[in-house]
Amino acid sequence: CWECGKSFSQNSSLWSHGKTHVGIKSYKCFECGKCFTQSSSLQSHQKTHRGEKNEKCLECGKCFTVRSTLVVHQRRHTGEKPYECPECEKRFVNSSELRNHQNWHKGELPHRCGECGKSFLTPAHVQIHQRIHTGEKPYKCGECGKCFSQKQHLGRHQRFHTGEKPY
Repeated sequence: CWECGKSFSQNSSLWSHGKTHVGIKSYKCFECGKCFTQSSSLQSHQKTHRGEKNEKCLECGKCFTVRSTLVVHQRRHTGEKPYECPECEKRFVNSSELRNHQNWHKGELPHRCGECGKSFLTPAHVQIHQRIHTGEKPYKCGECGKCFSQKQHLGRHQRFHTGEKPY
């Protein structure tokens, strides 16, 4: 690939991959209108509309729509982190986490909160931040009913009920 150096065994695969760099999105989901650079990405996406989750983690039982998402998930069980930052040698389970980390090195925070203008590395971080403005607390403790804005805060709270002291 002229853009990123990735190699392919077939010219058609290189051509298809090249579209990701120039932003050509020829494949449109008729369900929601989202567009994709590859037909395989569209097909995987369409499974989400049908609720298909055929890829199951044998370690924890969690199911996924796409095999590649399962593979990345399984790395969290194995501890495998194949993507390394060339600047600080920190390792990541997938390329998007590495890319976000590299943006952090560059001081780039490309995703902004529309409410207050604060910038973040990822759209997910913006979404979590926006709960400050909306008051949304989607994570509820099954034991006492207390609600939390972040999943990790619920997990920390639940340790009080179980008596777990991990540190």
